[in-house]
Amino acid sequence: MSVSALSPSRALGGVSGLLQVVSLLGLVLLLLKAAQLYLRRQWLLKAFHQFPSPPSHWFYGHKKEFQEESELPLLLKRVEKYPRACVRWLWGTRAFVLVYDPDYMKMVLGRSDPKPHRTYKYLTPWIGTGLLLLEGQKWFQHRRMLTPAFHYDILKAYVGLMADSVRVMLDKWEQLVSQDSHLEIFGHVSLMTLDTIMKCAFSHQGSIQTDRNSQSYIEAIRDLSHMSFSRMRNAFYQNDLIYRLTPEGRWNHWACQLVHQHTDAVIKERKSHLQKEGELEKVKSRRHLDFLDILLFARMENGSSLSDKDLRAEVDTFMFEGHDTTASGISWILYALASHPKHQQRCRQEIQSLLEDDTSITWAHLDQMPYTTMCIKEAMRLYPPVPAIGRELSKPITFPDGRSLPAGILVSLSFYGLHHNPNVWPNPEVFDPSRFATGSTRHSHAFLPFSGGSRNCIGKQFAMNELKVAVALTLLRFELSPDPSRVPVPSPVMVLRSKNGIHLQLRKLFNPGGDKDKL
Repeated sequence: MSVSALSPSRALGGVSGLLQVVSLLGLVLLLLKAAQLYLRRQWLLKAFHQFPSPPSHWFYGHKKEFQEESELPLLLKRVEKYPRACVRWLWGTRAFVLVYDPDYMKMVLGRSDPKPHRTYKYLTPWIGTGLLLLEGQKWFQHRRMLTPAFHYDILKAYVGLMADSVRVMLDKWEQLVSQDSHLEIFGHVSLMTLDTIMKCAFSHQGSIQTDRNSQSYIEAIRDLSHMSFSRMRNAFYQNDLIYRLTPEGRWNHWACQLVHQHTDAVIKERKSHLQKEGELEKVKSRRHLDFLDILLFARMENGSSLSDKDLRAEVDTFMFEGHDTTASGISWILYALASHPKHQQRCRQEIQSLLEDDTSITWAHLDQMPYTTMCIKEAMRLYPPVPAIGRELSKPITFPDGRSLPAGILVSLSFYGLHHNPNVWPNPEVFDPSRFATGSTRHSHAFLPFSGGSRNCIGKQFAMNELKVAVALTLLRFELSPDPSRVPVPSPVMVLRSKNGIHLQLRKLFNPGGDKDKL
């Protein structure tokens, strides 16, 4: 028999042997991975032994529990049952400690632990690595660079622009309620806050609220919020390749492109404006620069410190945070006042007394509405715009009660749980503005609508001013009441939204003094 006749069988034998080796290697790798996951889970169980929680399944964690009941009501049950903190298992080796105690909050926020990359990385295709996601020295440099954009004198000048945007929204509401007094307000408020941020931080001319492209941007932001949140909680969506092949992953990619187109247009418009003869020197001569001016000049004067990618990331980040969180705050505040007419009327009387028949509002007025401010804060306690943030412990931590956690543990700081904690706030579900009366005492970390520590919200004063302007001008124009047929269902996505929108009944006030008629 010739050698050539034996070649095919030898070849087949070689292929078979190779397949056996590959199969064996795959099995070994699978066993190693299973062992790794097992050891990781055992380590987590040991780390969490001081923090009791409801029973969880070894594979899908507490998923079944949260499927059977809405997330926030279930959270509040946990707050009552497990003091200070508890554990939530997402799946086999993925879990975090849920914190809702002010002493715990103070300790974590007083440290420099990073945000958990495994969670926040899903935001990067959307907002890039801007101030929200940056860490370490680069975060410090960007924070220091952007702080002047929120200087007292700049914020003072923004009040008039905020008022103009609110009036445009209220004029639209007058036209809409002439047909039907029921109105879903979150979408309108989102357009208004986007209009405000475009005028204030980016010196945009014209009204965003009448631009169809802006409506598409708002919808894309809403979808990205939901998709990012769902991906964080879905074990099968953790792999980038698998996620891109899903309908949700393809939609996420499209929405990111739409958002980036909007941001690029804003940057291009400003660059074009600065290139006009004399404009660059005119802007530089200002005592204070706005948000985008600061970014562009940093790019022009020292390109190595702020790349085009960094520039767009900061604009994307602030565009999102500057309008979406504020829209959440305003919408929920108006709902809270609609649900408590006595407090609403007292706020209205305070504002009418302050502004009289003049609907113009100035910087000086913002500190002269104490009761309205108390109501705003109480509404933000009940409905914090940002329900929670995350940290990954970079070193061990021991809490005041003696319980401890090792480095590497994920911690979720639940502001919603904190603000509804009966050990912190007596009768937490009751709307009681007197909690914030002058002279009232509370823990320094009991109320954190803008987070705390060194990474607190850089735009918190900007946001607070906008909340006051929007609430004051709205109460002068309308009497608000809830729509009993469509009670909002709070949902903790990236910001606190409602699953079914925020629907109110509006009654136009023809005379600020009190005469009214239903349209």
